Amino acid sequence: MDALLTALADPARWRLVSLLAERPRSVGVLAQLAEARQPQTTKHLQTLERAGVVTSQRTGQRRIYALRSTPLRDLADALGGLADAADRAGGPHTTYDRYGLSLQAERLAAQESGWADGRSFGFLRSLTGTPELVWRHLTDTALLARWWTPDDLRVSELVFEARRGGRIVHEYRDAEDTDGSEPVAGRAEGVVDDVRPRERLAYRLSPLFPDGGLAFTAHVDLDLRPTETGTDLDVHWRITDSTVDSADFVAGIEIGFGQSLDKLAAALSSDSRDTPPTDFTDIADLAGSHATDSTNSTDTGSTK
Repeated sequence: MDALLTALADPARWRLVSLLAERPRSVGVLAQLAEARQPQTTKHLQTLERAGVVTSQRTGQRRIYALRSTPLRDLADALGGLADAADRAGGPHTTYDRYGLSLQAERLAAQESGWADGRSFGFLRSLTGTPELVWRHLTDTALLARWWTPDDLRVSELVFEARRGGRIVHEYRDAEDTDGSEPVAGRAEGVVDDVRPRERLAYRLSPLFPDGGLAFTAHVDLDLRPTETGTDLDVHWRITDSTVDSADFVAGIEIGFGQSLDKLAAALSSDSRDTPPTDFTDIADLAGSHATDSTNSTDTGSTK
């Protein structure tokens, strides 16, 4: 396939392929129709023949070339498969397009400092698992690292001190940047405001610019309510201290955090199937025991 693509990439060779698609032709005729010299035309045809897209045979004093359709059909199928993958409904390209539209809108709105102050976002998920299990996934860094970033990102540094006044650090990279050679995709720092094990968690978190400046402050409240089938998680975001340059971050909140919550739901569903119920006698102590953990386990511009 590589040889075929290389052969077809040259405009002169593509012209010859187009002429041979009409009917087999001799080298001399092809050179005349392509308005090229015969030695040059011969070299191009030899390249196409090595790539398997044309074949030739000698007839008397002439060499006749003909097009082979099978390699072209194989290439067409491969290109069609790529196009189908890109057009797959609900796939990564759909998310990319959604983010692009949101990005344009937020950049137009970001005209002065404070432009997004008071903006809020709400998320509600009915989760499998008891409030105890959900609480662990919200406060235990080893479990947080499994879901606290959108698709295509991974956690590179994570600190979550599950106590009032506790420190939060959330740094993330591209999921495919396995050796850390690319720049950090994002970093956020914050502080825990309220901890009521199994019931409520509140914190402030600010995404940082590369120079360390704050883009905005997100006030995040998470309320847990037990249900017959598990736990309802109600999340409310409120923005303050927004800067003009924070538009790219704000544009990714709804999409990015929604993806993260979907990953949380999947993780809880898996844990509920594979792990027997655990009796947590002191949830606060359990969360605190993981408060200073860091894990190398990430964002489309949004921070949770």
